[in-house]
Amino acid sequence: MKEKLIELTNISPVEMYGVNDKNLNELQKCYPKVKIIARGNTLKLVGLEADVDLLENKIISLIEHYEQYRKITLNDVERIVTQMNGEVMLENNKDNVHIDVLVFGNHGLMVKARTPNQLKMVQAIVSNDMVFAVGPAGTGKTYTAVAIAVRALKNKEVRKIILTRPAVEAGENLGFLPGDLKEKLDPYLQPLYDALRDMIAPDKLAKYLEDGTIEIAPLAFMRGRTLDNAFVLLDEAQNATQSQLRMFLTRMGRTAKFIITGDVTQIDLPRNQPSGLIQSIRVLKDVKGIAFIELDATDVIRHRLVRSIIQAYSNEK
Repeated sequence: MKEKLIELTNISPVEMYGVNDKNLNELQKCYPKVKIIARGNTLKLVGLEADVDLLENKIISLIEHYEQYRKITLNDVERIVTQMNGEVMLENNKDNVHIDVLVFGNHGLMVKARTPNQLKMVQAIVSNDMVFAVGPAGTGKTYTAVAIAVRALKNKEVRKIILTRPAVEAGENLGFLPGDLKEKLDPYLQPLYDALRDMIAPDKLAKYLEDGTIEIAPLAFMRGRTLDNAFVLLDEAQNATQSQLRMFLTRMGRTAKFIITGDVTQIDLPRNQPSGLIQSIRVLKDVKGIAFIELDATDVIRHRLVRSIIQAYSNEK
C-alpha cells in the first residue's frame, strides 16, 4: 500500500473539491480502489502504488487546468480522467509517440485524442489510407478527424484539406434560404468551420480558404473529380445515399487519405432512400487498407447528460 499527500497551494479546496464535493466524489467514483481523504488544503491518497500514482497525475492535471482557466467543472473532471487514460495508452505505443498532441490550436489550445476510441482513429490513419469512424453524437468524430487533417497539412504530408458533407436537412424543412450558393450551403457545413477556427489562426484560415488549400464543399461537388495529395473528410456520411457514397469513395487519388464519419442512428434521408454508410460498412469490412472504428457513449465529450441521453435511447430499442 502507498500513501501520498498532495498540498493544494495554488487552488482553494472549494475550487478543487467542487460544490458539495461533487468533483471529489467523481474522482472517488472513478478510482474506487484509492481512498481519498480531504483535510483542508491537503489531499491524502491511500491505495496500491499504481492506482495512487495515476490518480495523483489526474489531480495534478486538474490543478494545471485550474491555473489556466480559473475553474474546474464536473465535465472537466470527467474529460481529464478520460484524457489521461488515453495518454497512458499513447506512452505505451512506441510506434505512435508523436500523436499525443494533434494540433496546437488558438489561444494555447492543445487538441488531443481524449478517449481510447479517438486514439484508435488517430492510430488507424497512420497505417490505413481510409478510415470509417462511426458513433453517436458528441463522441468527437468530426473534431478528431479535422484535427488529424490539420496536422497532416501543417506537417506538409498533404497539400490541401477537403471537408465535405451531404446537404441534407436534419429532419426539418428549412424552406427557401436567401443568398448566393455559398451562403445557402454554409449552414450545412458550419460544424466544419467551427472545428477549423479552433485549430488555425483566423488570418491563416481565411488565406487557406481563399487559395483553396482548405476546401469545404457539399458532397455533390465531389462528382467527377480525382482527390489527390489531399486529406479528405466526409462528415455525416449516414446522410449520403448509396450512389453518392460510392461516388465519393471512388474519387480517391493515389496519395490521398480519407476519413468517413457518421452516426447510423441519425439518418435524415427519406424513408425509401437507404443510407450509403450502412452499405459501405457491410461491403468494405474485409478490404485491406480500410479501418473501421466504432465509438460509443463512453467517448462522449460534450455535457455529461449527453452520455446518459445516448444510453437511454439505446435502451429504448
